[in-house]
Amino acid sequence: QVQLVESGGGLVQAGGSLRLSCAASGRTFSSNAMSWFRQAPGKEREFVGAFNLVSGSTYYADSVKGRFSISRENAKNTVSLEMNSLKPDDTGVYYCAAYRGTRIGLSRNRYDYDYWGQGTQVTVSS
Repeated sequence: QVQLVESGGGLVQAGGSLRLSCAASGRTFSSNAMSWFRQAPGKEREFVGAFNLVSGSTYYADSVKGRFSISRENAKNTVSLEMNSLKPDDTGVYYCAAYRGTRIGLSRNRYDYDYWGQGTQVTVSS
């Protein structure tokens, strides 16, 4: 059984920074990517960024490019999402996601992902 567990999040003022982590576990975990999505109240879940666990390449939504970055942590199958210059529009529940196996490229389509974390709340006050 694959599990994704997010940590971090919380309340921050606009312009501040937060760091989220996502750890994947399970004997059958074989995804070549770990990605982040977010969902604001009343809105669809949207892509934030993706990280290729093999190559280290990244792919970001235009709305966060230059402010957010995804990197690998020392622990196996663990990535972090560093969020800087946060805006009130960044508020939402942030989810980590992974594929069931391997895919070519990094997808921004939530339906391509098979495993999801429980989500962690990020609130940015103005």
